[in-house]
Amino acid sequence: SRHLTWSFHTPRVINAEKSEFNEDQAASCQISIRRREPGLEEDEEWLILCSTQFLTGYYWALFDGHGGPDAAIIASNYLHYCIKQKLEEVVGGITGAHPPMHLSGRCVCDSDPQFVEEKHIHAEDLVVGALENAFQECDEVIGQEMEATNQMGGCTALAALYFQGKLYVANAGDSRAILVLKEDIVPMSCEFTPETERQRIQQLAFLFPKLLDSEFTRFEFPRRLKGDDVGQKVLYRDYFMEGWGYKTVEKADLKYPLVHGHGKQARLLGTLAVSRGLGDHQLKVIDTNIEVKPFLSCIPKVNVFDFALHDIKEDDVLIMATDGLWDVLCDKEVAHMVRSFLAENRTDPHRFSELAKCLVYRARGKKRGHQWMLDDSHEASYDDVSVFVIPLHKRDED
Repeated sequence: SRHLTWSFHTPRVINAEKSEFNEDQAASCQISIRRREPGLEEDEEWLILCSTQFLTGYYWALFDGHGGPDAAIIASNYLHYCIKQKLEEVVGGITGAHPPMHLSGRCVCDSDPQFVEEKHIHAEDLVVGALENAFQECDEVIGQEMEATNQMGGCTALAALYFQGKLYVANAGDSRAILVLKEDIVPMSCEFTPETERQRIQQLAFLFPKLLDSEFTRFEFPRRLKGDDVGQKVLYRDYFMEGWGYKTVEKADLKYPLVHGHGKQARLLGTLAVSRGLGDHQLKVIDTNIEVKPFLSCIPKVNVFDFALHDIKEDDVLIMATDGLWDVLCDKEVAHMVRSFLAENRTDPHRFSELAKCLVYRARGKKRGHQWMLDDSHEASYDDVSVFVIPLHKRDED
């Protein structure tokens, strides 16, 4: 990867200044993806001088650490390299009109091109697959590094890649990205929490009950059941249920719930507030031998925005932020701040970085006595707050 040269991009990452150290980390860079013919080894120096041998992407990422900043630091230094590597592995399929079945260019079976066409496989799908594979590889590296150095912890990961006229946003965790357009707000990610992924987590427990070590129940109940509930018919949900049913309570149902609590208090195995992320390979439920990692997925959900299908205006931006921002501000509030600020500061060359500061300071609030409060007298965010403001207009002119 190379240094970022997109002159219209301005990030700010600012600690909420309420914790001893910042567990949030950020990264941004230009990624150069090498093109070469299958089996053809070119002179390395010539390739560096010949820019046509590279495809260029732009990358931004936020990592929200928990249990310490170590996993987030490793991810901020390594995920972009994984993405570059995975894109280079499939670059032959990305550059063609249609991805071939075989990257060697051979057509072993007459039905190969037909399969690709019937499955509607496009270059975009290869980029999405590369991002998914990169997250998984980065997670493995974090596991190895943390074990070798006897460190603990994990992090969420939110990454954006601008590549070949499309914006790819990959999310594993509870950070969030939105596009604030002139007359629209486009969500580019969804949060992964123990509640939003209840069914996936419950199904894993159903398939591999030994993971619960007889300490937890996979069923969801409206509250933690007590001895007096045994024999009663109470509301419950299992992994295959979107709706609710009634279950006669047995003693086994009195175990601690696999997903406990609601909203921001929801915890996976009573331990983690997120259900996807990187790291946490050594994390166990306190006072047990139960590993949390099998339930914690490192695979991101990738959303794609095709700029060719939209008329991008001057003040259209991508907002990426850790959950410290979204805990206290909704999409509409952020969009209103973005539009108002940019309209009032059209001549300021630093307006995008100043906007990022304003978003951070708004979420942090002001100290009143022993509390930090928002302007509307609600409690401010006590989490670390990190924000990227990325302008989208004239993105291809640099």
